Amino acid sequence: MNPTPETKTPEPETAEASTTEATEVISDSRSESEAPSLKKADSPAADATDESSDPEGVHDLDDDDLDDAEDDGDDDLAAHRSSGLGAAAAAVVAVCLSIIALSGTWTGRVVAERETLVGQITIGQSATADQQISEIYGDAWHATAAVNGVVALLALLIGVVVLVLPQRAAWVRPFALAAAILGFLGLLVSVGMYFDLFAALPAAPAG
Repeated sequence: MNPTPETKTPEPETAEASTTEATEVISDSRSESEAPSLKKADSPAADATDESSDPEGVHDLDDDDLDDAEDDGDDDLAAHRSSGLGAAAAAVVAVCLSIIALSGTWTGRVVAERETLVGQITIGQSATADQQISEIYGDAWHATAAVNGVVALLALLIGVVVLVLPQRAAWVRPFALAAAILGFLGLLVSVGMYFDLFAALPAAPAG
C-alpha cells in the first residue's frame, strides 16, 4: 500500500504576511488614484480655469457697486433725453422768432407809437415839413426796424447753436436750419429798413 501524502497546513505567520502585503497593495493603489486629483486641484491650470470663468471679477462686485452702475446709466440716459428735448424746443422757438421778425412784433409797434408821440411833443409849430416827417414818422419806422432786427438776430443765433449741438433728433436739424435762414433774411430786411435802403423817407415838396 502507498503511503498517504501528508497535507501541509500554512503556517500562521505566512498567512498573516500575505494579508499584510495585500493591504499594502490596496493602499498604494488608492494613493496613486488620489494623487492626480490632488495635483489637478493644486495645478496652475485649475487656477487659470477659475480665473477664466470670472475674467472681469464680476463675482467680486457687491450689490452696492451694481446699484451705482445702474444709477450712472440712468443718469446718462436722463441727461441725453433732456439735452435732446432742449434742442428740439430751441429749434421750434427759433423758427417762431424768425417768422415774427419778418412779419413784425407787437413790441416793435408799441415802440413805434411811442416814438411818434415823442416826436409830436418835441417839435414846435415852427418845425419844417421835413423835420415833422423825420421826428414823427422816420424815428418810429427806425424803431420798428431795430426791434425786428434784434428778434431776427436772436432767431439766427439760436438756430446756429442748435445746428452745432451733437445730441438732437433727426427732425430738429431742418427746423434749426430754417430758423437760421429766416432769421438771416429778417436781419437783412431790418438793417435795410433802418438805414432807408429799401424805402427812403418821403420828402416835402419844395415850396
